[in-house]
Amino acid sequence: MTERTENEAESGADDGRAAADGAAARRREQHGWYFYDFACSVYSTSVLTVFLGPYLTAVAKAAADAEGYVHPLGIPVRAGSFFAYAVSLSVILAVLVMPLAGAAADRSGRKKPLLAAAAYTGAAATAGMFFLDGDRYLLGGFLLVVANASLAVSMVLYNAFLPQISTPDERDTVSSRGWAFGYTSGAFVLVLNLVLFQGHDSFGLSEGTAVRICLASAGLWWGAFAVIPLRRLRDRAVVREAGAAPAVSGWRQLVATLKDMRRYPLTLSFLLAYLVYNDGVQTVISQASVYGSEELELEQSTLIVAVLLVQVLAVVGALAMGRLAASYGAKRTILGSLAAWALTLGAGYFLPARTPVWFFALAAMIGLVLGGSQALSRSLFSHLVPAGKEAEYFSAYEMSDRGLSWVGPLVFGLTYQVTGSYRDAIISLVVFFALGFALLARVPVRRAVEAAGNPVPVRV
Repeated sequence: MTERTENEAESGADDGRAAADGAAARRREQHGWYFYDFACSVYSTSVLTVFLGPYLTAVAKAAADAEGYVHPLGIPVRAGSFFAYAVSLSVILAVLVMPLAGAAADRSGRKKPLLAAAAYTGAAATAGMFFLDGDRYLLGGFLLVVANASLAVSMVLYNAFLPQISTPDERDTVSSRGWAFGYTSGAFVLVLNLVLFQGHDSFGLSEGTAVRICLASAGLWWGAFAVIPLRRLRDRAVVREAGAAPAVSGWRQLVATLKDMRRYPLTLSFLLAYLVYNDGVQTVISQASVYGSEELELEQSTLIVAVLLVQVLAVVGALAMGRLAASYGAKRTILGSLAAWALTLGAGYFLPARTPVWFFALAAMIGLVLGGSQALSRSLFSHLVPAGKEAEYFSAYEMSDRGLSWVGPLVFGLTYQVTGSYRDAIISLVVFFALGFALLARVPVRRAVEAAGNPVPVRV
């Protein structure tokens, strides 16, 4: 073997080892990344979806006047709508904070400290829900606003790591696994919650105390498991373009971000579609337990079992839809899930009251499409983000995810306030899925990826 051949062989071996080391480091970060879903999804499941809606509604009703109204800041609000309005307020607050957090992360390159601050603020607010008793509906509303807004900000920073820790062809799989981790933890903690709630007498606890423990435990779980991604993820050095504008703050940064996004109209077209259909998804998640308890007259234990069924099937659905995306592309798979969402809500309108088996069937339908539609939307958007602006653009994504999903709860709450019927409120959400389907179908995804300057996956 000549000296040149030996050198080439050694160089090839070095390249192979470097590639293997890079893949191993990437997998380590991916495994750590999954655990933030594992940490914070318990809040979405146990707090927002199961316990807080019915419990805060009951607390508000305990504080209501003879006509069934509470008066936060002197504003008359029907007690049954207070929870929906509090969710809307929380996401309006998130809209104001998320773009600033995203821009700060991109400009400084320090996503991890900002992620830690948002995560532990939300975890502390959730743990503080233990003190929500009697007629303290204002305390409950305040803690909900803080926790929900903190979760939204943390998700901006968490999602912004996805393009950095995965190759283009890995992203559908990595994103789907993250959601699967989240639904797995949600199901596990919900089983523990069910044991405590159902057996509260044997533990010497009142039903209200058991609920408050379940709420607070979600905050403790969130804080404990957030340690894993914070240890494994790493910040990247910021590469600044020549002549780049200096960092600005406040509303100037928000305006600058929105102006920059106008350079990528196809990315904005996807965000518009996502804003609309995800508004429906988020509203179903937050209001389903209220619909089940108030309209269908189901027991809290029935609601917990139904949500547990959603969690288990969402793991299956997320992984299965990830495989479908590998064969048919993420866009087609998401479109199919939106059609299924609309059919599911239509079926929900006709559910008979006091009939748990049909509610379980509805929960199964939701579970199969929930995780996959969210996971694939996230991975699809990651292809449409210009390099170096991940957190800034994911702030806009998260505004569409949680930050601008105040319209759905507002529509739900107003429909109930006007009609007094939760059935009318739930069927009003079909329009979000129908319009979102139409808008997404018009987005040329392959051209959008190219326009963002990113490599186009084999199927997208």
